[in-house]
Amino acid sequence: MKKIYTVLVENRSGVLAKVAGLFARRSFNIDSLAVGTTDDPNVSVMTIVSSGDERTLEQIEKQLNKKLDVIKIKTYGEAEAVSRELMLLKVKYNKTNRKDIMEIVDAMKADIVDMSENLMIIQICDRPDRTAMLIRLLNQISITEIARTGTLALPRCE
Repeated sequence: MKKIYTVLVENRSGVLAKVAGLFARRSFNIDSLAVGTTDDPNVSVMTIVSSGDERTLEQIEKQLNKKLDVIKIKTYGEAEAVSRELMLLKVKYNKTNRKDIMEIVDAMKADIVDMSENLMIIQICDRPDRTAMLIRLLNQISITEIARTGTLALPRCE
């Protein structure tokens, strides 16, 4: 079971280390972590995706609420949120596989953002399951490098 935590925190040095330390000390799993500022420069938002049983996920929320730097926590399941992840992949290509790569890129609604004689960089911004699917499809060809953001999420509009 996965849960998404949107945690508003005070924008100060050391806050990320405290939150990460909480997860490490308690052996909670972090599937994804993204941090950014909000419209208020004194507040940052952490989007944390974690997995575990129901008890573990409840404990994560309780422990986060105990942190002094935490202002507010919102939690929701994957179905209750719109999630996106940005990923860049560097792929080696040749005359034989170039067309296959371009068909996969087109089918996945990704973009080729840079090319050289034998390498291309592909960008996708999509749900985490779709970015994972692109990796599976291109792994059969030749991925040389991957860079991914953590999952960003907002609760669905009601």
